[in-house]
Amino acid sequence: MKNVIEIENMEFYSNHGCYREEKVVGNHFIVNLKMETSNSVAIKTDSIKDALNYQIAYEIVKEEMREPSHLLEHVAGRILDKLFVSLPLIESASVKVSKLNPPMGGKIEKVSVTINKNRS
Repeated sequence: MKNVIEIENMEFYSNHGCYREEKVVGNHFIVNLKMETSNSVAIKTDSIKDALNYQIAYEIVKEEMREPSHLLEHVAGRILDKLFVSLPLIESASVKVSKLNPPMGGKIEKVSVTINKNRS
């Protein structure tokens, strides 16, 4: 059986951005993560060792959000790369990183980048 696990609206304060002010002052970010896996073993065993541990996934996102980057694409790519190395049960994943109130000279709620990755 296929299983979708989503961790939604994780909030972080980070220093991602190309502009000096973004690197110094920082900004608020929202991260959404969607992971697909097979859950047939975990359904039978009721054991975390047989499931995709989303606590570990959250810790990976949190760690990568602490590391400043110029681009949201870079942050999202790092998150996916680390997830696939650390959680072998992931078959595919999608991460969306949103910067709230980006400094673009107008009233903008957020700008977002979504990246998808499949294990193959």
